Amino acid sequence: MSERPADSPAHDPAVGLGRLTSYAHGGGCACKIPPGELEDAVRGLTGQNAPGVLVGLDDGDDAAAVLVRPDLAVLSTADFFTPVVDNAYDWGRIAAANALSDVYAMGGTPVVAINLVGWPRELLPMELMSEVLQGGLDVAQLAGCPVIGGHSIDAPEPTYGMAVTGTADPQRLMRNDAARAGLPITLTKPIGVGLLNNRHKITGEIFPAAIETMTSLNKSASEAALAAGAEAATDVTGFGLLGHLYKMCRASGVGATIDAAAVPLVDGAAEALRDGFVSGGTRRNLDWVRPSLTAGADVPEETLLLLADAQTSGGLLVIGEVPGYPVIGETTVLPEAAQTFVTVR
Repeated sequence: MSERPADSPAHDPAVGLGRLTSYAHGGGCACKIPPGELEDAVRGLTGQNAPGVLVGLDDGDDAAAVLVRPDLAVLSTADFFTPVVDNAYDWGRIAAANALSDVYAMGGTPVVAINLVGWPRELLPMELMSEVLQGGLDVAQLAGCPVIGGHSIDAPEPTYGMAVTGTADPQRLMRNDAARAGLPITLTKPIGVGLLNNRHKITGEIFPAAIETMTSLNKSASEAALAAGAEAATDVTGFGLLGHLYKMCRASGVGATIDAAAVPLVDGAAEALRDGFVSGGTRRNLDWVRPSLTAGADVPEETLLLLADAQTSGGLLVIGEVPGYPVIGETTVLPEAAQTFVTVR
C-alpha cells in the first residue's frame, strides 16, 4: 500500500488551516459516547430480535448477523469518527480498517462498503476530503471490499467512516456471548494507540508505529482465530481492552484474569503514559469497568489506565489460543452472584 506524504493542506500552515485534529473535540474511537451512557440510551431497543436475527443489539457485538440461508449469514455494521491523526489520507486508512474490523471480529468476510462523511465544507477544502476518501478506498481494496457510494453531510466537525456489509458461516460466528471458562485469551495487536493519538493531538508528534497498527487489517487474525476453532471474539476499540473484555465476560457469564505484563504495547505507549497523555475517554472506560474489576495489590493505577486505553482500530480479543499471537490471560468460572468479572494481576 502506498504511503501519502504528510503534506496535505491541513499540514501546511501557509494556507492557514491548522492541524486536522484541531477541528475535532476528540479523536478516533476516544470520541465515542461513554459506554455506561450508551447502554442506558439503547436499553429500550434490546430484546426485539426478529426471526432470522442471529446476533442483534443485546450483547454489544461488533456487527449484526442475519440468517439468509442455512449456510449463509449477512453481517452489517457501521463505524465512523473524528480525525485521529493530522494526515487526511492516514485518517481515511485508519477509519476504513476500523470499520472493516467489525466484520472480521465476527469471523466474517467484508463484501461491500459505503462511505459515511461529515464535512465542514466552509472550513476545510473538498480536496482534503478526497484525500480521506482515497485512504479509505485503498484499505478497502486491500480487504477485497469494493466501496460503492455513501452519504455525506455538511457538519461542524470532520467525520469519516464506513458502513460495511459482510458474510459469514452462521455455524462459525465469533460472538460476545460464546466465551467458555478455562480457555486462554489472545490479543492480536498491541495496545496504547489511544495514548499516542492523544499525544499527537496535543503536541503534533507523529508515531509511525501507531499508524502502522491502526491501518493494519484484522483479516489474517480473524482467519487464524477461526482456524483455531475460536467461538468468541471482539475487537478492542473505544472502550479499551478492559471494557471490551468485561462486555464479553458479562454476556457469556464467565470471568477473566489478565496478566498485565503479557499485554503487548505499541512503541512509545509506555512513555506517553508516563508523561500523562491519558484521554478523558480512557478515564471514563476505567470508571465504568471498575465496579466489576479486581486488581492485584502490586498493580498500579497507571497499569489499569493503560488497559482501559481507548483504542482506535485495535486488534482482536479472542477467547482461545491463536497461533502466532500472544496469550494475555485466561477465562475463569464465575462464582454465583459474583460482582467481579475481570481480575488484573
